[in-house]
Amino acid sequence: MAKVKQESAELRKQALRTADQLHSAAIHLLRRLRRQDSASSIGPAQLSALSVLVFAGPRTLGKLAAAEQVKPPTMSRIVAGLERSRLIEVSCDPKDARRVQIRATAKGARLLQRGRQRRIEYLAMHLESLTSDELAQLSTAAASLERVLRNWT
Repeated sequence: MAKVKQESAELRKQALRTADQLHSAAIHLLRRLRRQDSASSIGPAQLSALSVLVFAGPRTLGKLAAAEQVKPPTMSRIVAGLERSRLIEVSCDPKDARRVQIRATAKGARLLQRGRQRRIEYLAMHLESLTSDELAQLSTAAASLERVLRNWT
């Protein structure tokens, strides 16, 4: 029993060290990749909201605000800007006229996909400095992280 507790404590320590490394790396990675977003001509808040709509599908204003962790009035301003740019469409909910459905337009999806491609190409350019073995390790780690995130509740 003592051995199991010791192994569990060691695993916990290792998980904490790894979580600390991943946290730091993720922050630095996203900061660097965000620099590529300036080419998209809209701000980070609009890009983030558009991303939810493109990858997760249409949302009500309240659900979009919740997904982006902002208050509905803030999301209303973000949505208004996206609508002016014709990156989204806002329509009345057929079940409740007081609610609106917000969906990305084809133009919005294209803008977001081009931005995503820029980020991926920029990251790939920097990953080319790694060895084949390092790339394989990183790919395995990314798959493990994706598995953890899929099961995250």
